[in-house]
Amino acid sequence: MSGKILYIEDNDQNYYLVEFILRAKGYTVIRARDGKEGIALAVQEKPDIILLDIQLPVMDGYQTAGELIRRPEVCKTPIIALTSYAMPEDRKKAIDAGCTGYIEKPINPNTFDKEIENFMQERE
Repeated sequence: MSGKILYIEDNDQNYYLVEFILRAKGYTVIRARDGKEGIALAVQEKPDIILLDIQLPVMDGYQTAGELIRRPEVCKTPIIALTSYAMPEDRKKAIDAGCTGYIEKPINPNTFDKEIENFMQERE
């Protein structure tokens, strides 16, 4: 697979694991460390999908998703919440904020690339 993925994540360990898995599958991964930077990079880079942590500095993931869906440049870009928030109401809150998908942390390295591939195919 190939494609450009923006990962908005402030935790280095989480980022490096996801980047390692996705780069090995041929994806280009761009990083933003907070919601405000993520919005700017999304508009500038126009990624194929956006992976979005919920616990972020400056703007949380819910605020970030809400702002992303209001931007005409990226409003159709799938936003996947990638978060340790694992309660059913957390999933609903992420979807209500504008996310189109949801993956719980910790990710499963054996299946994560397939989950991303499915989101990429849905986008097409």
